[in-house]
Amino acid sequence: MGSLGEPKEGIQVSIIGGGIAGVTLALGLLARGVTPTVYERSKSFREIGAGIGFTPNAERAMKVLDPNIHAAFKRVTVQNGTDWFMWMDGFTQAGSDGESDGDKLIHKMYLGERGFEGCHRADFLDELIKMMPKDTIQFCKSLDTIDDLGGNRRVRLRFTDVIGCDGIRSRVRQLMFGMDDPASYPHYTHKFAFRGLVPMSAAEPVLGIEKTETRHMYLGRNGHALTFPVAGGKMLNVVAFVTDDNDWPLPVKFTAPATKADAIKAFASFNTTVRAIIDLLPDQLDKWAIFDTYDHLPRTFVQGKICIAGDAAHAAAPYHGAGAGFAIEDGAILARLLNIASSSIDGAGVDRSSAIHAALEAYNAVHIERAQWLVDSSRFVGEMYQWQDKTVGHDASKLAEEIEWRSRKIWEYDVEGMIRQADREFEKRLEAVPASMTRYVNGK
Repeated sequence: MGSLGEPKEGIQVSIIGGGIAGVTLALGLLARGVTPTVYERSKSFREIGAGIGFTPNAERAMKVLDPNIHAAFKRVTVQNGTDWFMWMDGFTQAGSDGESDGDKLIHKMYLGERGFEGCHRADFLDELIKMMPKDTIQFCKSLDTIDDLGGNRRVRLRFTDVIGCDGIRSRVRQLMFGMDDPASYPHYTHKFAFRGLVPMSAAEPVLGIEKTETRHMYLGRNGHALTFPVAGGKMLNVVAFVTDDNDWPLPVKFTAPATKADAIKAFASFNTTVRAIIDLLPDQLDKWAIFDTYDHLPRTFVQGKICIAGDAAHAAAPYHGAGAGFAIEDGAILARLLNIASSSIDGAGVDRSSAIHAALEAYNAVHIERAQWLVDSSRFVGEMYQWQDKTVGHDASKLAEEIEWRSRKIWEYDVEGMIRQADREFEKRLEAVPASMTRYVNGK
């Protein structure tokens, strides 16, 4: 996500990257009368990956950002057969502990009515794009440099048609912190995932309805697997994570070719259910490297009139299933604050530069701690799911306790309170601006 440039009146926002995070922010700004331009390096919008889910906090943030975004999500989502998330022992063989008959339940959590539903990433993005005016989008634009000219002058963006990054490999983040700063880059977590979509017509006869109608997380030693329905219930999304002692061999690509035989070997010691899931995967697969920003967290999300959001700011391992949802939270905060800033410029005579700085610094103050907690917790949860944490181990009660409080911290977040805090942070920063530069009154 990108930088801000100001036309002669109001605020114009330049968003670098046309994924879900960038497009939802653009729609939230458009709904408030703030003009965005989305710069996308590809020839068209596209989303990598397969299934995606949004936790309850993310759905609340969608409604704050723009209710039409939430409606678009619900048009393509798959309603779970039950509103429970199930965490299972995917490793212990039937009867091997003298008690278990296999598929032992570790923990389950009520998601709320129609909570934490999933869809295909591309389906959701397609729905969002239908709401985007064509004149707000520029394709084949890869960011080269950013010049923040200071004061009330616009930020100048320079593009090339060859190389540029956004999201987890954010070019904006590189330009903010410098090419030699390790915080400019994501780092390999020494885990990767086999990912695939399985036709429900093939999955249901093997696994049964109960194991295919809602989210199941199967835990085990040095690996774990997640399944949930997507594509209107016609497909089962499978993501099978394993620990990798080696360095990731590809300097640019985060995916590499793999086979079902590779996945079968990695999960050979797991129980019959997990092995059956792996056996449903197609013969040719990709393995997806898990990178994050845990090792070198960005010091700030803001520099002058430039900010980062979504994976560019807080790329987290996917084990909470909350990264995209936190990007929606980012968007809700930014859309609100930039709307207030624009109103204060147009209606209250506030100095443009002061208003923008106040808005972005308020965003940083409100969300950086929570977002970086997600990065930290996601790394921990990935190790915990694979029974690698020495304190938790494979103790079901300890696993359940950690799952419960960490999930509640994400799901039950007060999104409306977040917006109120953003308002207060903005006002506080404008109060510090010399009186000659502002006549701000509480604009909405």
